[in-house]
Amino acid sequence: MREYELMYIARPNLEAAQYEALQERVTGLINADGGELTGLEVWGKRKLAYPIKHETDGYYVVLTFKGGDKLVEELNRVLNITDEFLRHKIFRIDKRK
Repeated sequence: MREYELMYIARPNLEAAQYEALQERVTGLINADGGELTGLEVWGKRKLAYPIKHETDGYYVVLTFKGGDKLVEELNRVLNITDEFLRHKIFRIDKRK
């Protein structure tokens, strides 16, 4: 299993319970496909550098996890079709020095 970092920006006008539900949905996907969540950082609401989907603020979350290629494909698919997410990016963490 490789190690990945997922950063997503959610819409700023959601309730706190909705942010937690989004977070649980992502962690549920990771755990369901045999992945392992290794880290979670909630940055909270921040100003965007430029408007995305007519929003000027966003709610930032950074996750690190271990998983396979199928997990990354499924996360990309789900995050692309969910309207609450403004943007997301998945990076593979390279341990080579």
